[in-house]
Amino acid sequence: QVQLVESGGGLVQAGGSLRLSCAASGIIGSITTMGWYRQAPGKQRELVATITSGGTTTYANSVKGRFTISGDNAKNTMYLQMNSLRPEDTAVYYCNVDAKTKYAVLRSWGQGTQVTVSS
Repeated sequence: QVQLVESGGGLVQAGGSLRLSCAASGIIGSITTMGWYRQAPGKQRELVATITSGGTTTYANSVKGRFTISGDNAKNTMYLQMNSLRPEDTAVYYCNVDAKTKYAVLRSWGQGTQVTVSS
């Protein structure tokens, strides 16, 4: 079974910090990219940050300078350090893992973890 275990979500006041974790297991093939996406009520899912197996990172403009993504490929674990949180960061955050085999590109998602930032 493919399993993405997310942790670290919760309720925090504006200006506070949270760190999300995503541990992947049962992945077939080689992981190429891991990322965080989020979806607020009434909105489409959007990119937050990604990191490749080589360490290259990307960020949404709305979080650049506040969030930091990192990963441990040996442990198949990814982190998202979120600082200076704002109410508009409130959303369900999803862990994503992309893996490659010689036959296909496989895309897996976690079930999501709620992040709520109060005013």
